[in-house]
Amino acid sequence: MSGRQAMNRSVRWLAAILLIAALPVRAAELHPHADVPFIPTPPGVVDTMLTMAGVGPRDFVIDLGSGDGRIIIAAAKKHGARGFGVEIDGALVSTARKEALRQGVADRVEFREQNLFITELDRATVLTVYLYHRLLMQLRPRMFEQLKPGARIVSHDFDMEHWRPDARVTVPVPDKPYGPPSSEVYLWIVPANAAGTWQWRSTAGTSADYEGALSQRFQMLEGKPLVGGRPGRLEEGKMRGDEIRFILTAEADGRMLRQEFSGRVSGDSISGKVKHAGGESEWRATRIRRGSIKLSDE
Repeated sequence: MSGRQAMNRSVRWLAAILLIAALPVRAAELHPHADVPFIPTPPGVVDTMLTMAGVGPRDFVIDLGSGDGRIIIAAAKKHGARGFGVEIDGALVSTARKEALRQGVADRVEFREQNLFITELDRATVLTVYLYHRLLMQLRPRMFEQLKPGARIVSHDFDMEHWRPDARVTVPVPDKPYGPPSSEVYLWIVPANAAGTWQWRSTAGTSADYEGALSQRFQMLEGKPLVGGRPGRLEEGKMRGDEIRFILTAEADGRMLRQEFSGRVSGDSISGKVKHAGGESEWRATRIRRGSIKLSDE
């Protein structure tokens, strides 16, 4: 390679880097309310996002920053879902509507030229996003406020800090225009509120009364349970939608017990199964004092 060719190649690489770096600025110039430049989500990433979320015919998908509409269109065409996309760029909204019509799913999806921060999310069973980290952090409180327990959130490339994902997958993207040749896909499942003080009895090989004060940070649970008035230890406490799981070890009736609790939270009650040395039994709990989910990153 000649010196001139090497110089021209270097100039082209520099120009490409500067173009990517300038995308947010250019987007802001063209659309004063736009927070994210349009970078299409690769088809493989679209498929992974929808598969991870388990999208099906009973789902309603909302895509925030929907661009050319490819995620919502794929959700409808490949998975039978319904939904809508929100996009601030009117030209992209027009493109998405035409593509939905061309692919025969215009009766199942719609596209709105709208600011994503005023979009109501409560209809979504699945929320898809390809947004900068700072925007996800601004949206996170609204996700907890408006989405129902069990709703799935899938993000392309950006996480939500201390709200740890329930699943994460790396997808190869050889021709990605920025960063490494791969994308990260994150899945969160909105947890039900299990915070507060619960009381129950079980048939788990002891006649002791149980009382557990649970604190909840995002989907993770901690607590200081009492079994027959004696302190126990709670481990691996976690919510997955309305499903609750934890391990409780404590001394009762003169012996150490290790019990694996699972069940579903419905308002101020829990019902489910508990595994123990003697097999498996049912358990039911009632919340006598309600707490709140901590959404702090501290």
